[in-house]
Amino acid sequence: MQSRAQEQPLALTAVKSHYPTNGKEEAVNTDAESMDEEAEFNWEEYMEETGANGAPHTTFKHVEISLQSSFQPGMKLEVANKSSPDTYWVATIITTCGQLLLLRFSGYGEDRKADFWCDVMTAELHPVGWCTQNNKTLMPPEDNVYLRKAIKEKYSDWTEFLVQDLTGSRTAPANLLEGPLRGKNTVDLIVDGSVLELQDVSDPFLYWPVRVIQNVGGRLRLRYAGLSDDHQAQDTWLFYLDVRLRPLGWALENQLTLEPPTALRPLKSAPDWHQALEDARLDGQNSPLPLEVFKDHVDLPKHSFKTGMKLEMVSPWEQLQICPVSVTKVYNEIYFQVMLDDLSADAKPRFVVCHANSPGILPVQWCLKNGVGLERPPGYEGQDFDWADYLKHSGTEAAPDACFPDTWQNRGFAKDMWLEAVNPHRPAEVCVAQITQVRGRLLWLRLEGVAKPLSECIVDVESMDIFPVGWCEANAYPLTPPLRPVCQKQKKIAVVQPEKQLAPSQPVETTPVNHCQPVAMDPGSANGRYCCSKIFVNHRCFSGPYLNKGRIAELPQAVGPGKCTLVLKELLSMLINAAYKPGRVLKELQELQDQSWDCQEETLKAKYKGKTYRSTIRIVRLADQIPDFCRKVCVKLQCCPNLFSPVLVTDKCPENCSVQTKTKYTYYYGKKRKLSKPTGGEETAEGELAKPTRRRKKRKAIFVQKKRRSSAVDYTPAGSPQDSDEDEEMALQSGSEGTSSEPRDDASSVEVTSSRPRRAATLRRALSAGHTGQEAPEGRRRSTRSLSAYNQNNKYQPAKGQDMQAEEEGQLVLDRNPLEWSVDEVVQFINSTDCASLANIFQEQDIDGQALLLLTLPTVQECMDLKLGPAIKLCHQIERVKVAFYRQYAN
Repeated sequence: MQSRAQEQPLALTAVKSHYPTNGKEEAVNTDAESMDEEAEFNWEEYMEETGANGAPHTTFKHVEISLQSSFQPGMKLEVANKSSPDTYWVATIITTCGQLLLLRFSGYGEDRKADFWCDVMTAELHPVGWCTQNNKTLMPPEDNVYLRKAIKEKYSDWTEFLVQDLTGSRTAPANLLEGPLRGKNTVDLIVDGSVLELQDVSDPFLYWPVRVIQNVGGRLRLRYAGLSDDHQAQDTWLFYLDVRLRPLGWALENQLTLEPPTALRPLKSAPDWHQALEDARLDGQNSPLPLEVFKDHVDLPKHSFKTGMKLEMVSPWEQLQICPVSVTKVYNEIYFQVMLDDLSADAKPRFVVCHANSPGILPVQWCLKNGVGLERPPGYEGQDFDWADYLKHSGTEAAPDACFPDTWQNRGFAKDMWLEAVNPHRPAEVCVAQITQVRGRLLWLRLEGVAKPLSECIVDVESMDIFPVGWCEANAYPLTPPLRPVCQKQKKIAVVQPEKQLAPSQPVETTPVNHCQPVAMDPGSANGRYCCSKIFVNHRCFSGPYLNKGRIAELPQAVGPGKCTLVLKELLSMLINAAYKPGRVLKELQELQDQSWDCQEETLKAKYKGKTYRSTIRIVRLADQIPDFCRKVCVKLQCCPNLFSPVLVTDKCPENCSVQTKTKYTYYYGKKRKLSKPTGGEETAEGELAKPTRRRKKRKAIFVQKKRRSSAVDYTPAGSPQDSDEDEEMALQSGSEGTSSEPRDDASSVEVTSSRPRRAATLRRALSAGHTGQEAPEGRRRSTRSLSAYNQNNKYQPAKGQDMQAEEEGQLVLDRNPLEWSVDEVVQFINSTDCASLANIFQEQDIDGQALLLLTLPTVQECMDLKLGPAIKLCHQIERVKVAFYRQYAN
């Protein structure tokens, strides 16, 4: 249907007005935030406690699409030849993997033996036609004799071949290969301030420009052109794939009307609306939205409804009701209008605009066949509603089943599965939700954390207002957790020293920080000494022992401009949350001070394993003191002084931090002492007794396809939930070179960071004990392989014919390019891992080396029919091969 009410059938317009979407609303304040016992909601812990299961994320088609690359297989581009940097040749995109592109030079046809990977962020790539515009030479690589010979056999020169090859092809968009949009996913191309056109809810031929106020993983908060912050209650939330959204200029191209919605027209005068339209057009022309945003929009099919036909529909006006409705108007072959059947004397017409794919429209007798109650039309005199009698008395016909999409397909959803869903009465709020009933393509949901009776709703399986478990966390958006019983105890707040202790304290009021949005600034104070410009997060710089490289990579490139204290508070909050142990970083920052600084005290908060840590930090107030403050914070955290700085590091860090190991770098820039892991009985830096035999619980990733905002290729970030706590301890407490997770920075190599599994960490400890003449405890051996398989050089010796070795780091060293592996060699590799029981699947599916490198978690779960745990373990082994491949063969 064409309104937000139809996309989410229970979004009552009457109820919605009681819950304005104002600025405070965006924080999604609920009763859960007033709990006496403060604890961060964690999906994994909640599902483990309740025994619940999350809906498979492959069932959320719109989310899957939003994670896809902007580049499409078949696109062509011009690539610099390595042997001769001033010459270029045309290549075709074979497939994409994040910001990596698998390319094939033109001339190879279907031969994949010379396919190569390149990083769109580092490689020199240009759209087709760039060489002609810049007087560059297009020719095959000089060192590629095979390619040159193959082309010359059929064509007289390169130009003739290119004319033949490029005819009818599609070039990669220039804005995705250079500039601020370089390498971004489709959903990230939509930035704040982007202008689109939105179809009116009650007239399919009426459009008006809207501006993007917020983009949360593709879910857009939109504001009509001409409205200001004072009209936030009129903001609309829609997913970017919604059929009502069109590019700027769509209405004029299709001879449609550009007018503001009828309900909003009294808010402004006609000249004001006209000026707002001109301003929106100008903004759209100055910052055009790439058309790649709309490449996944589905064209609506033609309908076959006729005026007077009857059908059933999930009511957009009343909660949890399915009602008889009638087709009262057919606009064209795409859109039609339905009206609620009301036989009462004082009936007020209520209608909505629909199309063939509108969720919630159902054929006659659908409720009867699915055991669901159908509401009688108001004013209906009979005791029990009967469709046959109703159609006979009204002289109408039922819409045939052929008019409706597949009404029986449940897309893999099942009762008692859990997901995240938009509260239809408060569109800014996303809640924990449970499926209580599945009937055909309709889901009955119970929204946790929402008071009854507004906690239940009905959605379609293809609704874009439902999301997989972990979606909010992946997009840094607040999730309304389930309501818990209020604890009457005095509130406990964990203090910073030591980290494990809890001490009673008075709650401190702090302003929630939205970690995904830069700090806003008052334009009138931009030049004041208390305001600063941007502070950059230089993702490629050394992150030190406290900060997690993977989480640093997910931070925005810059914070600011704005008031110094606000910008720095935002930055420090993000760094604290990017730490292995946030409480430890908070403690380090608490000790930071300088007599020459003009400071203001701010309370910062950290959360770790459900505990809250608060501390007062001194933050400089003057702009000219920010460089010194940032540098000393970096030194305090033993990371590169340029990790966050007013200066943007575009290529190579002036400190040359990428070539330093953790040990050496800590010595030069840190406290000039090695951090050694304490032995049993000694007190750690956290004030705890070391417990070398204690195993900590490993946290699995629930929703692993998080957005990447970094230029680094980071398939399994060092700080992802797949890391064990033991790895975090080693990063904090061990200064040995073997614990460095920083890749060497080589201009000719793809930068890759990877996680180290607990098995590798255990192995390193066992080997270290072996060097000192000590035997590793049997209980610590988590590897399925015997430690005796490791020789004096600490390398795993595989079975005969196997093409890889495991280094002491737990990283693979491949003796042969995995793109050339046969199916048997892939099976041999899987048999050498702890996923050996799955090897027969690879044999049955004929998965060779190239297919192995293209496997992802959704593919593994869907095609191999694996549960989440085994699928994650298998993907971890595949990622190890990918990381080794990128390091050894990508270039």
